[in-house]
Amino acid sequence: MRAFTSLSARPRRWPRTAWLALAAFVLAALLLMHGPIGQWADYHAFADDRAWAGLPNAANVLSNLPFLLVGGWALWRLRRAPAASPSVGAWRVFASALVLTALGSSVYHWAPSNASLVGDRLPIAWACAALLSAFLGERVATHWGRLHTLVPTLAISTLAVVFWWLTERAGVGDLRLYLFVQFLPMLLVPLGLALRLPATTPAATPAAAWWAVLACYAAAKLLELADQGIYAVLGGLSGHSLKHLAAAAGAAWLLRAVVRAQAPLLSSGSRR
Repeated sequence: MRAFTSLSARPRRWPRTAWLALAAFVLAALLLMHGPIGQWADYHAFADDRAWAGLPNAANVLSNLPFLLVGGWALWRLRRAPAASPSVGAWRVFASALVLTALGSSVYHWAPSNASLVGDRLPIAWACAALLSAFLGERVATHWGRLHTLVPTLAISTLAVVFWWLTERAGVGDLRLYLFVQFLPMLLVPLGLALRLPATTPAATPAAAWWAVLACYAAAKLLELADQGIYAVLGGLSGHSLKHLAAAAGAAWLLRAVVRAQAPLLSSGSRR
């Protein structure tokens, strides 16, 4: 009886994954309480608007090419991964979103406007959704990285961009849902790594690669904010162009680690 009492009195530990749900809830609540977040008026005014060989805003357009190369390389390397492999579908979507980001961002920077910005933000939102799905599939439960979970997350990320576009056209632009989609992985990934969530699959991406992409993302956001200042100092390069390069470098580092982690599955898939 005494042993039973001591066991029943032992406090239950809150699952570590519950902290992820709590963090997502807090982020959503803060954005909801904040009220509409509009896009700043001079959003399309980039520091470097120089043309080259007839190409307008050449540096901001051409600096998107690394996304195309990185995404295309990852799709090629992951083409033989078994479909049943946890999170491989999410990684393929992430790589595809990088290719589409290269195209959408290039078109946007060719002729910046709210209309062309839709084509820029959609693949970015898809990349964020796929990235989070892949992480949760590797660190929380494998079903997060599979198609039946990935499709709703992609639908929500699409809705986030559509919501901004409709509110923008109505004159009361609201970026809250898009910001939620973009910043949620940047909140949950470091939290999950700090909690030391165990891998759900032997092919899980190493923590070091996740930290590297987070660092590159943070650098990219700082470069974006310092667009004018960096251009004034460097002259030939703007913060926004460097932002593209930093983000692409982070994606390359992460996907290289993904391919290496998936190597045993890729070799087994090629023998079939």
